Amino acid sequence: MRIIIAGMGAIGMHMTKMLSDGTHEIVVIDRKEEVLQEVSAHYDVMTVHGSATSFADLKEAGIKRTDLFVALTHTVEINITACILAKQLGAKKTIARINNQEYLLPLNKSHFYNMGIDSLIFPQKLAAREIINLLNETGTSEVYNFHGDKLSLFVIKLESDAPIIDKRLQDVAVNSKDIVFRAVALSRDGKTHIARPEEIFKEGDLVYVITNQKGITQMMKYAGTHRLTSNNIMILGGSQIGVRTAHAVEKNSNIKLIELDKVKSEELADYLTNSLVINADGRDIDTLKEEGLNLMDVFISATGNDELNILSCIQAKKLGVKKTIASVENIDYLHLAETMGIDAIINKKLIAASYILRFTMTADVPSFLCLTGSDAEVLEFVVKADSKITKAPLSQIDFPKDAIVGGVIRDRSSFIATGDTIINPHDRVVVFALPSALQKVDRFFN
Repeated sequence: MRIIIAGMGAIGMHMTKMLSDGTHEIVVIDRKEEVLQEVSAHYDVMTVHGSATSFADLKEAGIKRTDLFVALTHTVEINITACILAKQLGAKKTIARINNQEYLLPLNKSHFYNMGIDSLIFPQKLAAREIINLLNETGTSEVYNFHGDKLSLFVIKLESDAPIIDKRLQDVAVNSKDIVFRAVALSRDGKTHIARPEEIFKEGDLVYVITNQKGITQMMKYAGTHRLTSNNIMILGGSQIGVRTAHAVEKNSNIKLIELDKVKSEELADYLTNSLVINADGRDIDTLKEEGLNLMDVFISATGNDELNILSCIQAKKLGVKKTIASVENIDYLHLAETMGIDAIINKKLIAASYILRFTMTADVPSFLCLTGSDAEVLEFVVKADSKITKAPLSQIDFPKDAIVGGVIRDRSSFIATGDTIINPHDRVVVFALPSALQKVDRFFN
C-alpha cells in the first residue's frame, strides 16, 4: 500500500515508525526540514519538504498513486483542506485529524464525506473513551470491547495472590472445561509472546485475555481481581481528555476535577454541570489530600505533564485509591509507568495509531488496536466468503505462530475459539498478533 502522512508531530512520527517496516511505501510531508532529516535518518521513507495544502507538493509526493492519505498536523483547517485536495488529486482514502466534537455529529460527518474525507480522527476523544471503558474494571491495565461488547480483551496484571500463579496454562484449561475466556498472550520483562499450553504464570505478568460477558466474572476470579464500582472519581487536569471523561460519567459518578488555571476552571464549572471543579494546584499532594484523594475509588491524572501524571498516580495509590489511570504521551515512559504500580496507562498516540492502522489492511478490519507497553496488536476481522480462514478447523490451517484467534462473534452470540473451531463467512473474528505476523494474518481473511 502507498501511504502519505502529512505532519510529523508526535502522532505522525509514531505512525511512520509503525508503518516503515518495508511492507508499505511511505511518503511523509512536513514544513520543517530538520524534522524530515530526523525521519530519513531513522526510517526508510520518502520525504517531501513542503505543505500538505500545496498542489505542487502533493503532486511531488505522488498523490495520484496513493492508497491512503493521512493529515495529522496540529491545524484542523490544514488537515481538512489537505484531505479534500488529496482526494481530488487521486488519493483513494483520506483521514483528517480534528479537535472539534461538532465535526463528529452524524449530519456533519456526512458533509465531510461528501467533500472527500473518508474518516475523521479525534485523538483526545478516543483516549477519553478508553478511560471510560476502564472505569468499571479493577486489576486491568486495559480493556477493549468488540462489536457491542460481545467479546472483550482484558489486560490483567497478576498479583502475588492470584490463584493461577505458578500454574501452567494447560492445567488451568484442563481443570476448567466450562471456562469462557482464553489467555492469548503474556508480557514479561517488557517482552510479549503468544501464550502456549506449557506457559507458567508468574507474579507481575501482564496476561492478555479474550472473553465474552459470561466469562468476565470467572476470569477475574482466576486472576484474583474483582469489579470496582467507581462512584467517587478525582480527575487531575482540565485537558480535553480529562474534561471529556468527566462529561461522559458525571451523571452516574461523583466527580472532582482539579484545574490550576482559574479562568479555565470557571469555564469548566459552567460546562460540567454535575461535576465539582476545583481551582487548585494539583502538584501539591497536601492539596489533593484536603480534597479527599484518599476517599476516591478512581484517580485519573490527565495533565499535559507526563511526570506529574505518573507521580500523582503513585501517590494516589499509596493513599489507598483502588484504581489509578495516567495519561502518558512519551512512549519511552510507558514501561516505566507500568512497573511503578499504576493500574492503567493511556497514550493517545497509540490509540490514534490503532484507529488509522486498520485502514492499511486489505481485509475487512472494523477494529485494530495497538496495545500500550507492547508492540502487539489486536484485530477484529469480518470474514469474507472463500477466505483461507474458512477452509478447515483452526488447528489445520497453518495459522501464523506469532498470532492466535481468541474469539468469534457469530450472529448475536460469541464464543471462545479452540483448535476445533471452524470459521464461517461473515463471522467476526478477534485475533491477537505480533508485528511479524500481521501481513500473514491479513492474507487469511481475504
